[in-house]
Amino acid sequence: MNQSTEQAEFAKRIRVALKVIKQYQRPNHLKATIQIINSFIPFIGVWILMYLTWDYSFWLCFLLSILNAFFLVRIFIIQHDCGHKTFVRSSGARKVIGYVCSLFSSIPFFYWGKSHHFHHSHNGMLEVRDIGDITTLTVEEYKNLSRWGRFKYRLYRSTFVMFFLGPIYYVLIHNRLPLIKEEGFKKEEKGLWLYNVLYAGLITALCFLLDWKKFLLIHGMILSMFSVIAIWFFYIQHQHEHAYKEWRNKWEYLYAAVKGSSYYKLPALLNWFTGNIAIHHIHHLNPTIPNYNLKKSMNAILWINKYTSEISIWQSFRLASNKLWDEATGRMITFKEFYKTGSRQLPKLLSLPILIFIYSAAIRNKFFFDSDCKDKSILMNNNRIDKLSVKKAIHVAVII
Repeated sequence: MNQSTEQAEFAKRIRVALKVIKQYQRPNHLKATIQIINSFIPFIGVWILMYLTWDYSFWLCFLLSILNAFFLVRIFIIQHDCGHKTFVRSSGARKVIGYVCSLFSSIPFFYWGKSHHFHHSHNGMLEVRDIGDITTLTVEEYKNLSRWGRFKYRLYRSTFVMFFLGPIYYVLIHNRLPLIKEEGFKKEEKGLWLYNVLYAGLITALCFLLDWKKFLLIHGMILSMFSVIAIWFFYIQHQHEHAYKEWRNKWEYLYAAVKGSSYYKLPALLNWFTGNIAIHHIHHLNPTIPNYNLKKSMNAILWINKYTSEISIWQSFRLASNKLWDEATGRMITFKEFYKTGSRQLPKLLSLPILIFIYSAAIRNKFFFDSDCKDKSILMNNNRIDKLSVKKAIHVAVII
């Protein structure tokens, strides 16, 4: 079977799947109401408990912040659904519910919603991977970077920045700014600034009503944990090894939806806390299916899972090392794989001092300056150099 025939067969089967799951896109008001109640009430309750116990035990508050971050994820999923024009039938109710959720999540409802729609309609399209997505370079793009460019990209993709510092920046700062210049986003900027003013007013009012230091520390802790969880899930959903990334002229929506989004296989409790968003391939296939119907939708077309990447919790930790998109093999690869394949370029003169320094440090016996020597030249004894150490030193210098 050639590639075009295979693609046609795939598209045919996926269109059948779309027809089957269409019945699940109808909102259920009872389920929506229950989700609102069992998300907001526990969140507020745990928040109050954190406030009352702050002076007695920091570590208890820290553990409670993780729990409350998951309740905040659940609240955000409601916002997310409302942004997809689902969750409840009434358009006005969706806007009110979504906006209220955004005041809890700290993520602007309308502006983020528009960027998220853009992500869905361009998921995996390499030309616009910087909008609503995690910036990912191809192997060729990384090869062509300067040393400074490689350093910046490696720093951005490092564990600390990608999963800790980056998420906090994204939720607390990035979402406040109208950075997207694509057509259609300009008209959302006024709404974004209005949201910023309202959110700042709400935070200021709560600072006056409560102990402001305690409030900021507690809420900041919850938002930080929430941001880490949210970005981790988004990363696993779209940065898995056999993802789908293509240039516009070859990009296919159905492939992007099913192959470009993973199925993160979680325990039932974690699925509950995260609003079934781990069933991400079904969500991308039909974003108007409410989160509380995603599992039923998948169960109706279980055969579709063979076309996506199923990832367990333990497997997901290995994905954190995925850094580059290899167009030749159609998969995400690690920096280690990149350098192993011989893709690295030999160091330029700039690396020579580093190479000499590491080479010298690899010598088994220390070198010294002869105090009697007029030119202070370096004298080394005749002991054998540890060849293995030198080899490792050169390898490190080349990679740097």
